[in-house]
Amino acid sequence: MIKTSYEFDQSILPAGSSLKTNILLRFRVDIAESPRRNLNLSLVIDRSGSMAGAPLHHALKAAESVVDQLEPNDILSVVVYDDEVDSVVPPQPVTNKAALKNSIHKVRAGGITNLSGGWLKGCEHVKTQLDPQKINRVLLLTDGHANMGIQDPKILTATSGQKAEEGIITTTLGFGQGFNEDLLIGMARAATGNFYFIQSIDEATEVFSIELDSLRAVVGQNLKVTLELADGVSLVDTLSLAKVSQNDASQAILTLGELYEGEDKLLGLSLAIASAQVGDLPVMKLHYSADVVQDDLIQNISGTADVIAKIGTVEEAAFASTSQIILELSRLTIAKAKETALSLAEHGKHQEAEETLRALVKDLRDKGLNENFEISEEIDQLEYFAGRIAQKALGNAGRKEMRDQTYQTMTRNRSDLVGRGVTAGDEVYAMPIVNEVGSGVELHCVREGGKLRVKVVSAGYDSTKNVQFPRAIRAEGARYVVEGLELSSDATFYRVRGDITRFAQPGETDIFVAPRQSNFTNTGKASKGPASAADLPSTDSVGDSILVQCVKDGSKLRARVVSDGYEPDWNMRFPRSVREEGMLYVVDEVKTAPDGKSYIACGEIKRFVQPT
Repeated sequence: MIKTSYEFDQSILPAGSSLKTNILLRFRVDIAESPRRNLNLSLVIDRSGSMAGAPLHHALKAAESVVDQLEPNDILSVVVYDDEVDSVVPPQPVTNKAALKNSIHKVRAGGITNLSGGWLKGCEHVKTQLDPQKINRVLLLTDGHANMGIQDPKILTATSGQKAEEGIITTTLGFGQGFNEDLLIGMARAATGNFYFIQSIDEATEVFSIELDSLRAVVGQNLKVTLELADGVSLVDTLSLAKVSQNDASQAILTLGELYEGEDKLLGLSLAIASAQVGDLPVMKLHYSADVVQDDLIQNISGTADVIAKIGTVEEAAFASTSQIILELSRLTIAKAKETALSLAEHGKHQEAEETLRALVKDLRDKGLNENFEISEEIDQLEYFAGRIAQKALGNAGRKEMRDQTYQTMTRNRSDLVGRGVTAGDEVYAMPIVNEVGSGVELHCVREGGKLRVKVVSAGYDSTKNVQFPRAIRAEGARYVVEGLELSSDATFYRVRGDITRFAQPGETDIFVAPRQSNFTNTGKASKGPASAADLPSTDSVGDSILVQCVKDGSKLRARVVSDGYEPDWNMRFPRSVREEGMLYVVDEVKTAPDGKSYIACGEIKRFVQPT
């Protein structure tokens, strides 16, 4: 049984003139208790050179944590890929967890990124064990761009949709700052899977756990909603992410993906309604269907629901209570505005993008919604992004945060996924600094569940309450002094009063001193090597340097760049004395040679040692 409900943003709509209104539809599988469905899961993990060091370490730890959370009736396979694809765990029941984790633990970083090869191998493993009664899922994790195999995002996205039609759903996880978010979100949307942005590498285990919790909670799949609009009603916009198509009657069909136990699937719509008379106005019929767990089997459930608006006089509409659903609709409206602003900025319309966000901020404040903490946090996000866009300084990290926040809000109804973002803006480095609190109030910025929160340190305040604080100057670990704090109208959070300064404890190292330029100078001079690779200094981190690998090419040993952003098949001028097949190196600089189609290794060379 699928339970449906709906609410308009105004409980009574005014009669006599055309109007625009928003409506929030809810869909929930109404069952007493759902048995846990077994999983047929393939973890596909990028082990390319850009993952070397801490990123791969945390990714593998996250994969091992997945093993710990699975049960003997679950099927697991693990695929790792660089330019080669290896099945380190072929599809098998999770009966010997120690052996499975040991196989994962042995994985080491390698070369360049054959994302398509790794992902398709994971799909192949899931297909061999395909069972409609199970959750059949590929989890694809990458930190970089596909630079080998199939690289066209359109082909990969379309193929992801085709695999979903076969019953194989893909969830994508972007790791760090180097991946292509448009590709990963596109694949997830086409497959009606999930997408996650893992900004801090130590969050990998937490994010994997969120996805496993979601998979355990799947009680319905392939939710489709057809809108049969009444005469005089038109669809202006869809506020939720959905695949939109049309049937032969030109009715919109919205594909919304999975339904989760205890979680409403939200569908926000913006409608235009022609003038209506006082009374009940039929707005549309909803025709919905989904594959739902019922009597321990997957069965297709369908139904129809009427949506009726209450029309009153202008006076009745003005004095009618505003629906409580306004908060949920506002979150969707905010996400839609971020999506619109990002698109405008990327088409060079920065002023229009900024105005879109600032106009929404004003509207939210005018409605008093800033008295709700989550909306006040969104207002801070909107102002932060508006400022960055106005300066044409959104950057890679800001773009990823905007896309992730939009995606999560418009697809899921989970507070732990919305509003995530931990990137520190440059503004924190330019703040005035004080070395004592004096009569002010000390605050501290911490990371909680992928979000930057500000808490009170000074005595006399509730340290469990959050503080509304400008997003532009939040940075994990930073301390601040403000003139004072005041409680919100509902006493659930604090607001800052007066000036804000950054607090640097006397005698302690200030980690937010403006970063200085590196002492390394790009000399352009080709690297020189010692007598052998054994004589090279070693390192277990790449940092801002470039990762290079030595590979066998016929009878020759070639050096190639495996860090993202370089041509993977170009030859490289590299000291022959230190070349050893399969070895990884860290070099200061890589320069394009005069021929324009090869590289020169420049500066110091170190031997890269894989962390254990």
